[in-house]
Amino acid sequence: MKSIQSRLFLMLLIFIILPYFLSVLFIYGYTKKLVEEHELEVSHNQMEEASKELEQYFNDMINLSYISYRNPDLYRIFNEGFEDSIYFNPIAVENSIETFYLMRNEIRQVRFYIDKTKESFTVYNAMVSTRKYQPDLLKQDSIKQLIHSDEKYLIEPPHPLENYNDAAIVPQSDNTMVTTIHHKIGDVLSKEFLGVITIDIDLHTFARLCSSLVQNEEEAVMLINSEDMVMYSSDADLVGEPVPSDLLNSIDPEGMETDEDIILSKTLAGPLNQWKLIKVTPEQVLFHDVRQTAYTNILVGIGVGLLGLAMIGIISYKITRPIKLLSKKVQTIEGGNMAVPFQAGIRKDEIGHLEQHMKDMMDRINLHIDREYKLEIENRKNQLRALKSQVNPHFLFNALQTIGAVALRSNSPKVYQLVASLSKMMRYSMRADQWIKVRNEVDYIKTYLSLQMERFGNKLNCSIDFNDRILDMTIPSMILQPLVENFFKHCYEEGFYDAKLSVYGEVDGTALNLFVENNGPSMTAEDLKKLKKNIYTKPYEGSYAQEHIGLKNIHDRLVLNYGQDAGLEIDTKQGEGFLVRLFIPLGSIENGPPE
Repeated sequence: MKSIQSRLFLMLLIFIILPYFLSVLFIYGYTKKLVEEHELEVSHNQMEEASKELEQYFNDMINLSYISYRNPDLYRIFNEGFEDSIYFNPIAVENSIETFYLMRNEIRQVRFYIDKTKESFTVYNAMVSTRKYQPDLLKQDSIKQLIHSDEKYLIEPPHPLENYNDAAIVPQSDNTMVTTIHHKIGDVLSKEFLGVITIDIDLHTFARLCSSLVQNEEEAVMLINSEDMVMYSSDADLVGEPVPSDLLNSIDPEGMETDEDIILSKTLAGPLNQWKLIKVTPEQVLFHDVRQTAYTNILVGIGVGLLGLAMIGIISYKITRPIKLLSKKVQTIEGGNMAVPFQAGIRKDEIGHLEQHMKDMMDRINLHIDREYKLEIENRKNQLRALKSQVNPHFLFNALQTIGAVALRSNSPKVYQLVASLSKMMRYSMRADQWIKVRNEVDYIKTYLSLQMERFGNKLNCSIDFNDRILDMTIPSMILQPLVENFFKHCYEEGFYDAKLSVYGEVDGTALNLFVENNGPSMTAEDLKKLKKNIYTKPYEGSYAQEHIGLKNIHDRLVLNYGQDAGLEIDTKQGEGFLVRLFIPLGSIENGPPE
């Protein structure tokens, strides 16, 4: 959003389009809230009425079993059995049983179990089956649960119609889903258990009561019992099954709204104690009209926004086009092209003046780059000359060879060994501007240490530790020896004979690190600060002390050869000595020395 054209578009967005859409969202949210509150109120009232009707319906169905207490023939059968009653009249009993069956149209099947004789018989389609001896009937889970409870009845979840006595009057093709009500019959005075009346009722009647809550096919209604089993559902596959866990967790007596649905729940009482009547209304159904209005307003807003964008695009084109062209030229400069043709003098407005100033600036930059490039090349040559001047010149190497020959003729092998070591150093120093293996640099240091041992004796405490991988890496020559030389200059020559010199290297994954450290004398924080300033000053800027020129030369050579990711760091080890770390990027080493 830094261009002028982008800023104009942003202003259109902030001051016109954004307020419009915010107002649409506000109106949509407010209307949605009103619709939701109204729907919740209406649904609560509907569920209240449906709940009362369901409670009354099941109360009537449960009370059907009490007719047996008022019918002498039926009650006598439960109390005395069929054959033992002196008043037994088969025709009257059969008429009473058929009358009981025909009292409600939704009754599909009735089973009578007489505990005295352990017999049961069923009534289906107003026909009575033969009696069947069933002593294990009381061991069924539902009957067993009823007998051992204080309740007089038990309502089972819906299930396919079952032929209890394998009676011929019940066709095998009848798989009607029914809800079963078991009613416990007992002696009123003695509380003695007499038997069970089982009534299978069709789901149609109470399903109609539940379905009255549904206004369209997208909505759903569900009736679940106290054990979270589905007694009725708009989805027939859920009837008689446990309530889905996701729906069970979202049930709230006061009603709640999820991401997609509004769920209302009503807890029933009376014969349906702790049952729940649930209504699920999809959000897209409830807020369909509200959304349609919002979509219309959004489309209008998009049209207005597009017209505004087109207008701003046309107006800003004349203004922003020359600025974009100038910006592309600047980007070309950032890509490394320093010879961009600026058309100075063509335009007489502010952009023309800006292009003229940029042309003058680029001319000065190119001149400055040429000067700095030449200075850097010359500085590199001077550094190499200064490094070579730190050791003896070429002619000294030939002179040492001659002295060594004289020592051998004079039978002085020790002198010859020392002269040979010094000659080896002279030969190596003449390669100060070349690239060598770390192994060669280490050999040079060892030769130098052998000479220092002759000077200070065998008490010299030094260690050199490099693995084979590091020894085979290529580095500029003469970057470690000056650091070793500094150890003798600032430690042994000043009387710190107990100091230890350690030279080692490691690879940390991104760079080669070469370390030269000692536990001899350190320096103050102020001296360290001055030394760092001296080392990191650019070769052609300012002036610096000559005392630590070796450290600066090493740092400048690394930067010149490998770039800013290489260099030298120093540390006083908290006053416990002195540490120098040389770091070189691994990629630079693996690609070989620069050409």
